[in-house]
Amino acid sequence: MQNSQAMLEAINQTMPFGKYAGRKLLELPEPYLVWFAGKGFPDGKLGQQLALIHEIKVNGLEAMLQPLLRDHHKK
Repeated sequence: MQNSQAMLEAINQTMPFGKYAGRKLLELPEPYLVWFAGKGFPDGKLGQQLALIHEIKVNGLEAMLQPLLRDHHKK
């Protein structure tokens, strides 16, 4: 249960800085996460969350998790 809670927190975490500040981590473009993976994720919880989102995206799981975004606007 703790892992699912961590995933839910990660996909709903807002990027606090940079070009994509204010976006939910799940909404970050994959190339940006790949760049972070090459450069090194930040220390701490945010870095762990970014690494998790990177894994989600490179494994094609993003669409499955989209409905879990809080304040998700339905199309």
